[in-house]
Amino acid sequence: MTSDTPADRRGGRTRGLLSRLRSGRSGPRSRGRRRLGAAARLLAALTLAGGAYTVFAPGLQAQDTPQLSIAGQEGKLLYDQSCVTCHGRNAQGVQDRGPSLIGVGAASVEFQVSSGRMPMARQEAQAERKPPVFNDEQTRQLAQYVQELGGGPQLPDGRDLKQGADPARGGQLYRVNCSSCHAFGGSGGALSSGKYAPSLRPASDRQIYAAMLTGPQNMPVFGDNQLTPEQKRDIIAYVQETLKGDKDSGGFNLGRYGPVTEGLAIFLVGITALVFASLWIAGKS
Repeated sequence: MTSDTPADRRGGRTRGLLSRLRSGRSGPRSRGRRRLGAAARLLAALTLAGGAYTVFAPGLQAQDTPQLSIAGQEGKLLYDQSCVTCHGRNAQGVQDRGPSLIGVGAASVEFQVSSGRMPMARQEAQAERKPPVFNDEQTRQLAQYVQELGGGPQLPDGRDLKQGADPARGGQLYRVNCSSCHAFGGSGGALSSGKYAPSLRPASDRQIYAAMLTGPQNMPVFGDNQLTPEQKRDIIAYVQETLKGDKDSGGFNLGRYGPVTEGLAIFLVGITALVFASLWIAGKS
């Protein structure tokens, strides 16, 4: 037999209430409550992602944008005024107008701008040398801006790049590497497709060095693996001190090989003159 005392009845009611509460808690939630919970979690995730982007995006943007030096900032102003039409706002080039300047370096910019080849007046087979549009300081600023944008070859400091060089060795290197296009006397010559190798007479030390380093237009690139910096200086010394100075050992510019070819030419001309003189004398006698 079981007793049914008031205490037992109160305990049974309590256990029944707890059992109903537990079963209500552990039961599946309704579809509406599940959707509401999913929406709340999605909103919280979006809010968190937006906050993280707001905090970190300015820092990432600052890292992607290069910090220009003072000279680079001045160069950018000049670039935006005179170069952006052909080379694009980020120096990445404009199709059928101008090539990309990313990676060309300060040396290429200095050569093109200081010799007046850039800015070009019109599209031609080859950019011609003309009076420069920018002065030396502005040219340096433009070159610095392009250098900071994409890097590339740079020129050594100073204007006199032939100091301590050997013109004799430079003459040997010039005849092997340069004379086929620029001629033995440095006066230049015609190439194919309306192009030509320019005269070296008006070129400065830095322009000759930059041309060897960057290979403008049809000229091959003579990097430090092809011609060392010392060899480049030797060539500059030969061009500036011998070709431009008209220092010909025999007195005539016959390939600038020195007295050997000049003596041979004099010998042949002299023998020919003596033969004709002898024939003339024989005819008169």
